[in-house]
Amino acid sequence: MTNPSSTATPGAIALAAIAPDSMLRLLPGLALCGTLAAAGMALGRIDWLQNHGFSALTLAIVLGMLVGNTAYPRLAVATGAGVNFSKQNLLRLGVVLYGLRLTLQDIGHVGLAGVAIDALVLGSTFTLAWLVGTRWLGLDRNTAMLIGAGSSICGAAAVMATGPVLRARAEQVTVAVATVVVFGTLAIFLYPVMFDLNQHWQLLQGGADGFGIYIGSTVHEVAQVVAAARSVDPQAADTAVITKMVRVMMLAPFLVMLSAWLARDQAKRTTRVAGNEPAKALQECRLAIPWFAFAFIGVVFFNSLHLLPPVFIAAATALDTALLAMAMAALGLATQLSSIRKAGIKPLLLALILFTWLVAGGAFINRWAVALLG
Repeated sequence: MTNPSSTATPGAIALAAIAPDSMLRLLPGLALCGTLAAAGMALGRIDWLQNHGFSALTLAIVLGMLVGNTAYPRLAVATGAGVNFSKQNLLRLGVVLYGLRLTLQDIGHVGLAGVAIDALVLGSTFTLAWLVGTRWLGLDRNTAMLIGAGSSICGAAAVMATGPVLRARAEQVTVAVATVVVFGTLAIFLYPVMFDLNQHWQLLQGGADGFGIYIGSTVHEVAQVVAAARSVDPQAADTAVITKMVRVMMLAPFLVMLSAWLARDQAKRTTRVAGNEPAKALQECRLAIPWFAFAFIGVVFFNSLHLLPPVFIAAATALDTALLAMAMAALGLATQLSSIRKAGIKPLLLALILFTWLVAGGAFINRWAVALLG
C-alpha cells in the first residue's frame, strides 16, 4: 500500500497547514506578529524616520526584539507556532510577492552597464564577505554569508531570504540585519557629501544619472537608496531606484547558486567522511532548492506583461510589506540580545569592511564599467 504522506502534493500540504485546528493554534502568534508589523508600518510613515531610511521592516524587527526580550518569554507557549509560521512561511510568500515591484523593463532603463555594475558589486562584495569573514575574522560561515547577502543585494530582505537556504539561526540573521541598519543609515548621510565632491573631481561620469547608478548599486536597503538619492537630486533618485531594483532581481539566481554551492560543498565533506562511497555521499547531500526564488522570478515575468491594474498592484505590494514586516517581527521575537552580545565586534567589523568596499570599490566598478560599456 502506498504511504499517503509520500504522495502528498504541495497544495495538500498547504491546505493541511491552514486546517481549522492548525489555524486556531497559529492565530495567537499571527496576531502578535501582525500587531508589531502594523506598529512598524505606522512608524515607517513618519516623515523623519522615512527621511533617515528607516523602513517598516527595520522598525518591525526592532519592536519584535523589544517585546522578545521582555514580555514574549511568558507568551511563547501560546504564540510560538504562529511566530514560527510568520518567520518561515510568510517570509517566503513575502519574497515571492516582492516580484510585483519589478519588471524586466527596469533592466532596459539602466542599460548593459547598469546590469554589469550590479552583478560585479554583488559578486565581489559577497565573495569578500565570505573570505574576510571566515578566514580572517573567524566568523561562522552563516553569519559571514548573511552579512554578505545583506550588503551585496538588498539589505534586510536579502538576509531574510538567504536565512532559510543557509538554515541560519535567528540570532545570526538578526546580527546581519543590524549591520545593514547601521551602515545603510550611515550611507544616507555620506553619499550626498560624496556627490558634492564628485561635482568638482568628476571621478564618476554621467552627472546625476551616473551618481544615481552608483547609489543604487552600492547602498544596502531600498529605503536607504531612496533617502540618499533624494538628498542628491530627483533625477538621481529615479535612476538609483531602478538600478536598485535590478540588483534586487538578482536575489533569485543568487539563492539558487548559493544552494547549489552549499550542496556541492556538503557532498565533498561527506565524501571525505564516507571514504570511497561518493554515491552515498551525494544521496545524503541533496540540493535544497529555494522554490520561492523561482516563484519570485515568475512573478517578475508576469508583472512585466502589465496585465494587472495599478490598483491591484498597489494593494498587493502593501500586503507584501505587511507579510515581510510580520516575518521581521517574528524574527525579532525569536532573538535574544544575549545572543547578539556573544557575537561580539567581529560582525560589525566585517560589515564596515564591506561598506568601505561598497563605497570605494563600488566607485571603481562604476567608473570602469561606464568607460567600457557606457
